[in-house]
Amino acid sequence: MDIKLLKDYAKLIAQLGGNVQKGDEVWIEAGLDQPDFVYMVVEECYKCGAKKVDVRFSYDPLAKLHYQYMTVGELSKVSPMVISRYKYFSKKLPTRIYLISEDPDGLKGINQAKMAKSTAKSYPKIKKYRDIADGKYKWCIAGVAGKAWAKKVFPNISEEEAMEKLWEAILMTSRVDGNDPIENWNKHNAFLIQQRNKLGRLDLRKLYYKASNGTDFEVELIPGISWGAGVEEAPNKGQFNPNIPTEEVFTSPMAGKCEGTLVASKPLSYNGQLIEDFSLTFKNGKVVEVHAKKNQKLLEKMVSMDEGAAMLGEVALVPYTSPINLSGILFYNTLYDENAACHVALGHGFKELLDVNLSNEEAKEKGINDSMIHVDFMVGTKDLNIIGEDAKGNKYQIFKDGEWAI
Repeated sequence: MDIKLLKDYAKLIAQLGGNVQKGDEVWIEAGLDQPDFVYMVVEECYKCGAKKVDVRFSYDPLAKLHYQYMTVGELSKVSPMVISRYKYFSKKLPTRIYLISEDPDGLKGINQAKMAKSTAKSYPKIKKYRDIADGKYKWCIAGVAGKAWAKKVFPNISEEEAMEKLWEAILMTSRVDGNDPIENWNKHNAFLIQQRNKLGRLDLRKLYYKASNGTDFEVELIPGISWGAGVEEAPNKGQFNPNIPTEEVFTSPMAGKCEGTLVASKPLSYNGQLIEDFSLTFKNGKVVEVHAKKNQKLLEKMVSMDEGAAMLGEVALVPYTSPINLSGILFYNTLYDENAACHVALGHGFKELLDVNLSNEEAKEKGINDSMIHVDFMVGTKDLNIIGEDAKGNKYQIFKDGEWAI
């Protein structure tokens, strides 16, 4: 892979993704696949003026060993050291960069019941610190080619060729093309903000989804809530681009106010396993029925993680002709596949789209969903139509045949 392009990508992540500024502390989380690229990102953070960059690596095979041999009780414990790190994070609000490269099947065969039980027990011990920091720090998530991931996406070629093709796809969808990627992103952000502002002026209260695959769904929106797109802003920290790539304009719907069926248009990678050919049916705002040809029990476990896991925390609009979809590649990775077409997310909503200073309880009262999970799944199709309705009952075509209509 062209070193110049990789350096451009590292610079994009540090400068525009995390918007690292002089004096910032930066936390980076990454897999073991690409230490050389992690080095590039760390160096770019320092060039931006970071005072300290902390890197932590993860490795799925080790996680599998922990879940195989440790008891639920041990897995549920949160050590004083981890609590101290969360306290520090909620107070200092370092910029966080996530470089993802994991194998989509990396946790295949893991005891999902054990994982769910231990997560449910440990989450309340760290939740208050996460709530304090929610919406108040800069962060960015970006993809890095990994060998197992590359072979999953391109199974019929050699590992070396697959890695090269995955890198090419990552850079293409991230608008790293040999020109100035920052300028490419400034233009792209301007378009997303334009669409966000159009939706804001309509002041919509409902969205209606319809597609020939069986999607027939309506969802209520929260009065006065904003739409998000591309650039976000952390109070007293500045702007940042949380997702590279991104094609979405999104908001949080009213928790517990949706009806109908959503049929997934792409597989979902969840907890290191793939859920395929699935649908969810909602009644009175909650999932009441799920179907999946592959990993249905995992899907059932996901929507029962806590009370909010069966309700929506996000609706996102993405044109079917997005660069990711036009690539023809199924990435088996939510960051990429969610930006191929329209999607929704089960679980945690975005209180910062109302007011970042709201307490969790205040946000819930206004309709923002709360949950330990936030799981996106894709519903966009070539013939998806979305109608918006305002408080007066006026209706507007928002998407027609999978594309923007406004």
